[in-house]
Amino acid sequence: MRHLRSHRKLNRATDQRLALLRTQVGSLFRHNRIKTTVEKARETARLAEQMITLAKRGDLAARRQVLRDIQDPELVGHLFGEIAPRYARREGGYTRVIRAGQRRGDAAQMAILELTE
Repeated sequence: MRHLRSHRKLNRATDQRLALLRTQVGSLFRHNRIKTTVEKARETARLAEQMITLAKRGDLAARRQVLRDIQDPELVGHLFGEIAPRYARREGGYTRVIRAGQRRGDAAQMAILELTE
């Protein structure tokens, strides 16, 4: 059972898993939607929701916390300047995971992760 387990390991070491999730969150903020496996999409959505909540605060400490994970200052500016104000009146639920069938090579369940309107 997975009781009291906070995240998926995605069959990767910690540094590789964090690098994967950080690049996926960056791609999500850059393109507004990405296609990946269901498990990766769910973990990426968790991290993206946390970053959008920090960006809604808008202060310097929040910007530094986001810069710790997304090391592209231009993308962080996009997050604070365009994405966060879009969700100013919303308390959560900034992302959506839509199942997109199976991948042809290994039959992995695919999903589309996108930012909501």
